[in-house]
Amino acid sequence: MCHQRKSSPLISVLFAVLLSPQTQTLDPITAFMDFVQEGTSELGDEPPDVSDLLPEYDFIVVGAGTAGCVLANRLSEISEWKVLLVEAGDKENFIMDIPMMANYLQFTTANWNYKTKPSHKYCTGLQNKQCNWPRGKVVGGSSVLNYMIYTRGAKLDYDAWEAMGNEGWGWEDVLPYFKKIENFNIPKLNTPKTHGQDGYLNVEYTPYRTAKSKAWVKAAQELGFEYKDYNGGNPSGVSYLQLSMKNGTRHSSSRAYLHPINGRPNLYLTKKSMVTKLIFDDTKTKVIGVELEKRSKKYNILARKEVIISAGAINSPQLLMLSGIGPKSHLDSVRIPVVKDLPVGFNLMDHIAAGGLHFVVNKQKDPSSIEYVLFHLDLVYNWMKTHKGPLALPGGCEALVFTNLDDKFNASGWPDMELLFLGGGLNFDPLIHRNFGFNEKIYGDTYGPLGSTDSFMVFPMLMRPKSKGRVMLQSRDPKVHPLLIPNYFEYPEDLQKIVEGIKLAIDISKQPAMKKIGAKLYDVPIKYCLKYGSFGSDAYFACQAQMFTFTIYHQSGTCKMGAKDDPTAVVDARLRLHNIERVRVIDASIMPEVVSSHTNAPVYMIAEKGADMIKQDWGRL
Repeated sequence: MCHQRKSSPLISVLFAVLLSPQTQTLDPITAFMDFVQEGTSELGDEPPDVSDLLPEYDFIVVGAGTAGCVLANRLSEISEWKVLLVEAGDKENFIMDIPMMANYLQFTTANWNYKTKPSHKYCTGLQNKQCNWPRGKVVGGSSVLNYMIYTRGAKLDYDAWEAMGNEGWGWEDVLPYFKKIENFNIPKLNTPKTHGQDGYLNVEYTPYRTAKSKAWVKAAQELGFEYKDYNGGNPSGVSYLQLSMKNGTRHSSSRAYLHPINGRPNLYLTKKSMVTKLIFDDTKTKVIGVELEKRSKKYNILARKEVIISAGAINSPQLLMLSGIGPKSHLDSVRIPVVKDLPVGFNLMDHIAAGGLHFVVNKQKDPSSIEYVLFHLDLVYNWMKTHKGPLALPGGCEALVFTNLDDKFNASGWPDMELLFLGGGLNFDPLIHRNFGFNEKIYGDTYGPLGSTDSFMVFPMLMRPKSKGRVMLQSRDPKVHPLLIPNYFEYPEDLQKIVEGIKLAIDISKQPAMKKIGAKLYDVPIKYCLKYGSFGSDAYFACQAQMFTFTIYHQSGTCKMGAKDDPTAVVDARLRLHNIERVRVIDASIMPEVVSSHTNAPVYMIAEKGADMIKQDWGRL
């Protein structure tokens, strides 16, 4: 009820934008984008921007993304600790609440707008042969840009972390923290043994489902997959998506963890503030603060206890290397004095999918495009009033299958493949192909013939990649984006698994439930790929995966957690930097191996567990 009340200003403002005389000459998409970019409606419960920074705090948390919001909340529970949360971006706004608009947020200043190094092995059908890597530059971080998919991963993921020498990170250790995160609102799956009801983050199903998704979930079961609670430890099976959503709206880390405590007097949030370097003591063995820039003014802020870097798998290693912590040979090459030689920036992992796998269906009654929704303002108004209807779909994502390709229907298998179902095709949204950065000619030749045909997509996603990349500096200037080298498909078996995932998605499309809606593989070929094999051959699909390599935004691993004698590790099992005191890294970058799931829920868990470690180490837990 409270959330609905707070959304009410958006109704009048949005309608004023969409119906104004100036807007009548624009399409609704353009009007909506202008509205998002302007950020007309600020969220009133977000902690205010600190106008006067103190010279010293107990803890400085760098990055107000998923991990940073959790840490700011939990550390400021100790009333005598002053906690500064530093965010390079700006505020959230109400438009960011609308799940269907997830695609659009990447075109705003809330996105760092990273791109990978051009390659001839992946993303070759995208502009300049580069992959787009959206990352959140906003209070709430990537939990504001993502598709809200809440998946923990498998028991075997975390037991493997522990087996690598990371004591306390096995499944039985992390499960209490997953439960601590959640206000779990899916009654049929809500058991105290596996889920929590008292956490800050709301988890629920979307209140809207298309007929296509219902048919696809049924078809997966017809093929042999069990319907599962994929967050119970054994994810393999089919399910509608569990989402970080509240009452049909996005529930970001900022909304979940900062809004409820926005009056806490010992929590300080500074926005549009970029940390450019760590400050060390005279011995260069202890971090004592940060240099930051805010509105063109530079500050040196000290930390009485610790600096916690929660800037994500790209920005965290960048900050460490800018500060002289990283591979000596690389730092020497960019003329940065070396403080500590550590393997920062290596072990870069990501989940990737073969893009463009389309299926056409008979015309359905469900609204099949964002343009349709925005031209029918009754649907917009209905969402504003009830938070139901097609705008409650997170970027069109609706369901998934987790499976181990060697034993597909084993409900206890360790997934190495996900099939993510989207209820629309690339023609569903006039901007979605720009999200992924398609080469316009290749896109037009291949997917232009779709026209207004009703369709859906499946993303076959590699969950346990062998190929790993690296984050490197291009400059000593912190405002210059780092060099991102993902090395997708360095190992041929990664590409082979994507191909098998494509064929599995096609098998599901042939089941009776799918035949009832006329599902058929879209077979206009990518002309370039026909040189490798006929349409539908393994070689053709391998080419498609290399042409349309879609990141699922799960970059991780670049400040790897591991034992002190592990030459590839950057932080220890308590997330402290090896051989440098009073600094920790707490975000997706510490993952020694990427989990076989979407990574947002694991980052919440890492931050909850990290906050308790900090309290324990300072005698407050």
